[in-house]
Amino acid sequence: MTGSARRSAGILLYRRRSGAVDVLIGHMGGPFWVRRDAGAWTIPKGEYGDDEEPEAAAYREFAEELGIAVPDGVPMPLGDVRQSAGKVVTVWAVEGDLDPARVTAGTFELEWPRGSGRTQEFPELDRVEWCTVDAARGRLVAAQRVFLDRLVGELAG
Repeated sequence: MTGSARRSAGILLYRRRSGAVDVLIGHMGGPFWVRRDAGAWTIPKGEYGDDEEPEAAAYREFAEELGIAVPDGVPMPLGDVRQSAGKVVTVWAVEGDLDPARVTAGTFELEWPRGSGRTQEFPELDRVEWCTVDAARGRLVAAQRVFLDRLVGELAG
C-alpha cells in the first residue's frame, strides 16, 4: 500500500446467536445515501494519519461514529482492501454485543444543497443494525464484503 493513499480503519463487531453469526453495520448518513440500501452500509470506520496506529484508529473511530466504546474482546485482524475510490480500509473483528438504540452517531458538515452556500450537519451513520452475514453481504459497500468472507473463514478455522 502506498503512503499517499487515504487510509481508514474500522471494527467489525460480531456476535454468535443460535449458531449464526450476526454483524453490526451502519447505514451511511447524509443526503446521497438517504434512499439507498444496497451498497449504502459500511463497517464503522474512519480515516487516520501517519501519526496513529491503524488499530488504535479503528477503536477511536468506532467510538466517534457510534458514541459507544468497542465492547471488550480480542481483536482479530481481517486485513485490508482497497476500495474503488482508492482508499485503503483495514479492519479488525471483535466479538461483542451492544444495543443499537444506545448509538449516538457522530456528525459531519456538508454544503447542502450543493452550490447553495448553506452548510448542514448530518450523522456519519444514520442507523446501525445487527444482521446476518448473508444479509450484510447485500448491504455493504462492495469492497468491504471481503471482510465478511474473512470473518467467516477465521471463525470456521
